[in-house]
Amino acid sequence: MTTTRKVTSLDVAKRAGVSRSAVSRVFTPGASVSERTASKVREAAHALGYRPNVLARAMLTGKSKIIGLVVAYLDNHFYPTVLELLSESLEREGYHVLVFMAAHSADDVEDVVSQILDYQVDGLILASVALSSDMAKRCRASGVPVVLFNRKLEAEGELAVVSDNRMGGRLAADHLISLGRTRIGYIAGWEGASTQRDREAGFMEGLRAAGLGLFAREVGDYRLPRAKEAARRMFDTPDRPDAVFVANDYMAFGVMDVLRSELGLRVPEDVALIGFDDVPSAAWPAYSLTTIKQDAEAMVTTTVNALLSEIGGTEVTSPAPLPVALIRRGSA
Repeated sequence: MTTTRKVTSLDVAKRAGVSRSAVSRVFTPGASVSERTASKVREAAHALGYRPNVLARAMLTGKSKIIGLVVAYLDNHFYPTVLELLSESLEREGYHVLVFMAAHSADDVEDVVSQILDYQVDGLILASVALSSDMAKRCRASGVPVVLFNRKLEAEGELAVVSDNRMGGRLAADHLISLGRTRIGYIAGWEGASTQRDREAGFMEGLRAAGLGLFAREVGDYRLPRAKEAARRMFDTPDRPDAVFVANDYMAFGVMDVLRSELGLRVPEDVALIGFDDVPSAAWPAYSLTTIKQDAEAMVTTTVNALLSEIGGTEVTSPAPLPVALIRRGSA
């Protein structure tokens, strides 16, 4: 049995007739090297099938050009869209994205973050996951900037990029009330999330301003099976709501499926329904979901700019919540 020996920078240097340090400079962004030397090294590297060891270079330079991204789930269609936008935006700046999955709990997230720090990442983006203040401090102590995406901590000083979730909840309430609906329910997301708390707070403000209270409330936990269970509990009764605001589109699709396919209710005639996010499938004719739009592109641009500023040594404060908009479709 034979084994294949890994090609090293020394092999490339010998073939190109240059020093090993010259090979290193060719594959180090911004390093000074003549065009003639660079051409010889790249030709030799191509012939030998050599690829530079990014992690080894990171140990020497202190810069890996890798950004760690932690996400809680990808079944919500908002996050695959965000992941693609983040990857494209960071790649244009010369960075690559290393994706890790984590559960909602702070303990699981902190285990994942600890692993990521071992990869010598230049920065971290945490998308809709919890992080303790202690872990955030540990990241800063390691010289790794952290940006929270679509989530914020109660602690001051943590860099976070969020939409105006409170205003989104208010827009949902105002729209359902304008339709003449009075028995209005709410299906909440994961109650440990700032997005959930702010959306519900804005929604309740809108109801109170119209002299209404919440007719029914269930928790979907940002999970499709739980959202369907919540819909069954809320609507499989004679005294049911005539409208419902669901804390994100992913859950809203499951709620609509239960209303129409299991309970025989018409949307919007019997139940008006509003979601949150405006994922691409919200516009599909099968759903035609009225929803609150988060501007994913603006959120990503703001996140990348903030992170790169921090990496470059410029201290950044959290930007103001980004605007949201009501998108009217057939469900309400």
